[in-house]
Amino acid sequence: MLRVAVVGSGPSGCYTAQSLVQQDPDVVVDVLDRLPCPYGLVRYGVAPDHEKIKSLQNNLRTVLEHERVRFLGGVQIGPDGVPADRLRDLYHAVVYCVGAATDRHLGIPGEDLPGSWSATEFVSWYSAHPDAVDDGFVVGARSAVVIGVGNVAVDVTRMLARGTAELSPTDMPQGALTALAASRVSDISMVGRRGPSQARFTTKELRELGTLPDTEVTVDPEELAADPACADPSALPAPQRRNVEVLRGWAEAPAREARHRICLRFFLRPVELLAEAGRVAAVRFERTAPDGRGGVTGTGQYEDVEAQLVLRSVGYRGVPLEGLPFDTSTGTVPHVAGRVVREGLVTPGEYVAGWIKRGPTGVIGTNRPCAKETVTSLLEDADVLVRREVPEDPLTALRAEGIEPVEWTGWCAIERAEAELGASLGRGVVKLPDWESLMIAAHDNVL
Repeated sequence: MLRVAVVGSGPSGCYTAQSLVQQDPDVVVDVLDRLPCPYGLVRYGVAPDHEKIKSLQNNLRTVLEHERVRFLGGVQIGPDGVPADRLRDLYHAVVYCVGAATDRHLGIPGEDLPGSWSATEFVSWYSAHPDAVDDGFVVGARSAVVIGVGNVAVDVTRMLARGTAELSPTDMPQGALTALAASRVSDISMVGRRGPSQARFTTKELRELGTLPDTEVTVDPEELAADPACADPSALPAPQRRNVEVLRGWAEAPAREARHRICLRFFLRPVELLAEAGRVAAVRFERTAPDGRGGVTGTGQYEDVEAQLVLRSVGYRGVPLEGLPFDTSTGTVPHVAGRVVREGLVTPGEYVAGWIKRGPTGVIGTNRPCAKETVTSLLEDADVLVRREVPEDPLTALRAEGIEPVEWTGWCAIERAEAELGASLGRGVVKLPDWESLMIAAHDNVL
C-alpha cells in the first residue's frame, strides 16, 4: 500500500489525488490543508457571483469523498506545524500543491499607504478567508483605482460596482455584504501599463462589466488609437481581437447617467501613490507608448488619478517552503517533471504540482495535465518508495503529537453551520468569516 500526502486541497491538490487513485488501486491519499475548509482558490478566490465556476466544488468534492482519499484540514506544514521532514517520515511520498501564496509588488513610493491594498487582500475579505482583515476597505472612499488588467482586476472592479440585490444571493460573508451595500464608491478606474490588445482579461469577464445595473463603462478612444493593433485587430489572436471589439464598442458609446462609472485606462504606468492626511488620495501615472518590441516605454508625461482606495492586481508569487529548495527568480520549487530537485539531484519521495511547480499561470483546468505529469513521475518511483517503512496510519501519529485535524465530517459540519447562518439572515449559504467560528462549527457540530 503506497501512502501519499498531498499538501493543499485546491484544484491542483484534488486533481493530484484524483489522478493517483485512478491510476493505482494500491495507493491511499491524505489531502492536508492549513485551512479547515477544502477547495483552495475555488472557495476563497473565485468571485461570489460566479456561481458556475464555484460549482466546480462539486467535482472536487467527489475526489475528496473517494474511499481512498482522506481530507485533513487545519494542518499547518512547516513553522508552527508539522515539519517537512516529519511529513516525509509519515508517508512514502509527499506532493506539495500549495499555490502562489503572496502578491507581486509595484515597488513604488506610497505603495504601503493606508487605503492601498493588494487585490488578493480585498478578495480574501469578501470571500471570507479566515486570515482576512476587515479594515474598512471602502469606508470613506468615493473613487477607486484598480491597477492591473487581468481577470482578478475585473473581479474586484465588478464587486465594487455590484449592488446589494446582486450580492445578497451569494455566499459573501455578511460583514462584507453590509460594507459594500453602504459603499460610496462611484468612480472606478481599471488601469494597465500596456495597450488594450495586450490586456490579460478574458472577453467573457470583460463583457460582464457592461451588464452591471446602473453602471456606465467607458474607454478613452485616444488610448485605443495609441495601440497599433487596435487600428486593424484582424491579425490578433481571437481572444485579444474580441477584447478589442468590446472595448471599441464602449469607446464609441454615448455618455449616460449612472450610479457607477467604470473607466478602463491603458498606457499608464503607476509611479507613485500620493497621500493626503496620511492616506492614499491619488495615483500618479506616467503615460507610456509602444516601443515596437511588444513592450512600452515612458513618455515623461504624468497624470494623477484620484483614489481613496487602491487595489493592486499585478500577479502572484510563490513563497519558500521550509525544508524545500526554492528558486527565487521564478518563485517556484525546482523540479524535473514534478520531482523536487535539490542541488541538481532529484529528491525521491518529494514532488510538486500546480503554481508552486510552474508559476501562477493558466486557468483552473491547467492543473489537470500538470497534476497528471507529477503523478506519472511519482508512480514511476513507487517500487522504490514503497520499500520505506511508514506508520500504518499517519493520522494516529499526528494525533499523538497533539495535532487534531478537521476531517471530512468536520467540514460537513461547517457547511451545515453556513447554511444555518444564511437561513437566519434570510439568505442562502453564508460563509463563516473567521477561524474561531469555523473551528467551533467543525468540532462542536460533528454528528
